[in-house]
Amino acid sequence: MIYLLEDDDSIRDLVLYTLQSQGMEAKGFPRPSAFWEAMAERIPSLVLLDIMLPEEDGISVLKTLRSSARTCRLPVIMLTAKGTEYDKVRGLDAGADDYLAKPFGMMELLSRIRALLRRTQRETDTYRCGVLTVDQTRHTVTVADKEVVLTQKEFEVLCLLLRNRGQVLSRERLIEDVWGYAFTGESRTVDVHVRTLRQKLGEAGAYIETVRGYGYKISRES
Repeated sequence: MIYLLEDDDSIRDLVLYTLQSQGMEAKGFPRPSAFWEAMAERIPSLVLLDIMLPEEDGISVLKTLRSSARTCRLPVIMLTAKGTEYDKVRGLDAGADDYLAKPFGMMELLSRIRALLRRTQRETDTYRCGVLTVDQTRHTVTVADKEVVLTQKEFEVLCLLLRNRGQVLSRERLIEDVWGYAFTGESRTVDVHVRTLRQKLGEAGAYIETVRGYGYKISRES
């Protein structure tokens, strides 16, 4: 899930539409008060944060996020109309992970989001999802404390889905990240690997959901 705190309705609607069209879960908030209510219910994977806001500015919001143990490591990208070096430094010094000045292109925003998520999610060595546990360092997978043996590609597909938990990954994205740009096979290769992966995972195989006509995901509710 990605949270967007932006008081400009047109920008907020465009960003949310772009993120959701790429299979990402996203919610937008026009005011910090609504944002904080959502934060109390669920911590997102990443926050897009404007600086110029009603009620309190984005720098204040960011400092509050960084001061809490629950959100001190939460990835944050600042979005602002201010493009001066001073404002950029203020945001970064307050703990922002990245900075994007308006007007910005949607493709650049998507690239920045994906890069930041990859960078921060690599820091997690172990993934837990229901009865499923994946230890990247030891290269082990267990379901209900019983070890499951996967091929290298099956393991990489599973880790990629877990790193992007809650997001729908297209077959093309899976091929690009797991097999690489030079892979010349068909997208059906992904389907075959997912099918065998589900079989090997047993009851945990149900965590991998098919999004018809697009790809796969592991939901956060699994």
